[in-house]
Amino acid sequence: MNAAIIFILLLLLMLTGMPISISLGLTVLTFLFTMTTVPIESVALKLFTGIEKFEIMAIPFFILAGNFLTHGGVARRMIRFATSMVGHWHGGLALAGVVACALFAAVSGSSPATVVAIGSIILPAMVKQGYPKRFGAGVITTSGALGILIPPSIVMVMYSVTTNTSVGALFMAGVVPGLMLACLLGLTTWVLAKKHGYPRMAKASWGERWDAFRKSAWGLFLIVIVMGGIYSGVFTPTEAAAIAAVYAFIISVFVYKDLRLEQVGRVLLDSASLSAMLLYIITNAVLFSFLMTSENIPQQMAAWLTGQGLGVVGFLLVVNILLLLAGNVMEPSSIVLIMAPILFPVAVQLGIDPIHFGILIVVNMEVGMCHPPVGLNLYVASGITKMGISELTVAVMPWLLTMLGFLLLVTYVPAISLWLPNLVYG
Repeated sequence: MNAAIIFILLLLLMLTGMPISISLGLTVLTFLFTMTTVPIESVALKLFTGIEKFEIMAIPFFILAGNFLTHGGVARRMIRFATSMVGHWHGGLALAGVVACALFAAVSGSSPATVVAIGSIILPAMVKQGYPKRFGAGVITTSGALGILIPPSIVMVMYSVTTNTSVGALFMAGVVPGLMLACLLGLTTWVLAKKHGYPRMAKASWGERWDAFRKSAWGLFLIVIVMGGIYSGVFTPTEAAAIAAVYAFIISVFVYKDLRLEQVGRVLLDSASLSAMLLYIITNAVLFSFLMTSENIPQQMAAWLTGQGLGVVGFLLVVNILLLLAGNVMEPSSIVLIMAPILFPVAVQLGIDPIHFGILIVVNMEVGMCHPPVGLNLYVASGITKMGISELTVAVMPWLLTMLGFLLLVTYVPAISLWLPNLVYG
């Protein structure tokens, strides 16, 4: 009964158009003060202790690194390198977009940042070469979603904070699924391009490829620094995020010189604004989680779900449907922070690996970012392409179906997520 009241109240507040963070906070406060005897002091205490986690510091640093890279010419050089490698295939420039999104995802940790950085450069070039605008928009909107699967990933950090799972193991687990999804999106792009006879580019010589690689090497080296540093044990994921931010600043301002010193203040301000918004969501989600726990709701839901005799296969199917439905009304950070504490105990009880479960949630978030009405990537791509959301929804459909197929694969073949972490961590 209490669970129903809490979720109905949350839904009603969200339907008013209120931001998710405020809806969460108001739900908690309304329920606590009208239906429980929990003292106000415990709410204030939970607000502070809830975000006293070292891993949370990684979020603002990865956001800052992504913003420096977006403004610092790194994306342009990555696109040039990707084009030199795959531009001569069917739909060459579109394939280069997929490769560039995968490369940029490996340094930014954010899907919207990947769509903006790569899309704003490659989409006008594709239209100029004779590609339909709709095709280009479909490629970039969905490939940009790789930003939260290929590590480093802000969504993975949030899952780790919520469930006390290792960030390093999650980052490692995202590598193989991330590369697999990039290949599948590339294959979908190639098949469509070949079918419709979209333009190909002249094959680049090895000299041109080396020159493109040399010029993009500073940006690509960030992947080595972050991933290599974490897995060699030189620094933690949070320290890696801080180093990534400093490194991104140095290459954007002093090496590539595409970002002027007077523009740095604007980048810092944008990053602080986005970080504050995410931290505010986290704080309110922590409060919501506290309310759920104090009312014993996760345990009751776990008992109910296991009592249905679903088994692992049925439970994972229910989780996918739940998360895809949640993706219709919420953005990824909120979904992870609200749903993970509820679903995670059931997953553990059924013997599902926490790392595998985390990757499953992240892939669901990727799909959610590419379909309406709240798909973040759709709105970002709409801003770049000046296309309507309904038109973009039709445009992304072939790639979205590919992503749904991949989601089923990741769900029921845990080895895809767990092979690399098991190899490294044993």
